[in-house]
Amino acid sequence: MGDKQRILVIGAGGQLGQELVRTLVAVFGEDAVVASDINPEKGMYLPNCHFEPLNIFATERMASVIRKYRIKQIYHLAAILSADGEVDPHASWQVNLDGLLLVLDTAKRMHVEKVFWPSSIAVFGGNTEKKDTRQHTVIQPNTAYGIAKAAGELWCRYYHKRYGLDVRSLRYPGLIGHGCLPSGGTTDYAVDIFHHAVREKDYVCYLNRDTHLPMMYMPDAVNAALKLMQAPQRSISIRTSYNVGAMSFSPEEVYHSIKRFYPNFKIGYRPDGRQEIAKSWPLSVDDTIAREDWDWNPKYDLDFMTEDMLDHLARNGKRSVLV
Repeated sequence: MGDKQRILVIGAGGQLGQELVRTLVAVFGEDAVVASDINPEKGMYLPNCHFEPLNIFATERMASVIRKYRIKQIYHLAAILSADGEVDPHASWQVNLDGLLLVLDTAKRMHVEKVFWPSSIAVFGGNTEKKDTRQHTVIQPNTAYGIAKAAGELWCRYYHKRYGLDVRSLRYPGLIGHGCLPSGGTTDYAVDIFHHAVREKDYVCYLNRDTHLPMMYMPDAVNAALKLMQAPQRSISIRTSYNVGAMSFSPEEVYHSIKRFYPNFKIGYRPDGRQEIAKSWPLSVDDTIAREDWDWNPKYDLDFMTEDMLDHLARNGKRSVLV
């Protein structure tokens, strides 16, 4: 592999992982990227790089992959998302927190130079201010997923301070992409709704029409991770996790954005337990520190994202799996 960047993406088969791998391959080359996932079948979606089946709890296997490819950077994305985490809170803690600790320990032991780990706006809740939520504020998560992410942020800071491991993190809002459907997240509606519109099927949303949440289009999410990882160490002032924002909208607003292209599209509302999760999250976040430290600047707003999402889905032959 020469002197190229050597990057391992753990949990590469997920929504963020697939998009991130494609971008890393485009930037650093096919030979520089190793994708991994607990499901070996995910390798078929990641054909343009190395692929290794990997369970984060198999630490010796993880170490052998790092040794084999001489890995210098890890993007650790394996997770159980917010809604699924409420079904089995103990599993959520084990994967989202214990799994992170195993990755950090292995990275330290194998002398990996940098680790990226995504946190979430799910760390906020309770008495956290809802509008323009600050970087340094009350952390009072209401879900098992948020509790694990909040604890994970502190462990990331600990590993940097105690062991000098260069761990970097972003508090992602809801992520929206056309590459694949997510599963188990509270903000999944903002992906499903586009697939329904393109397939000319009505959509029933599990959140109230006026539930505003911070959102980010996948190209911005990938770009944020790469910008953070490429920033010099002296620029990184946050060692827990950076707030990053892009846009904030409600189901009704994205519905009207879609109707510009699909005027016959219809939406209904049938809130379920995910509405209570969404109510505990911010309406918007203040990401001033990310903008100052490493020049964070999102590209997409709601209408720009809508046009791009619909265009990609239509050109891909309206392929999607509706649930």
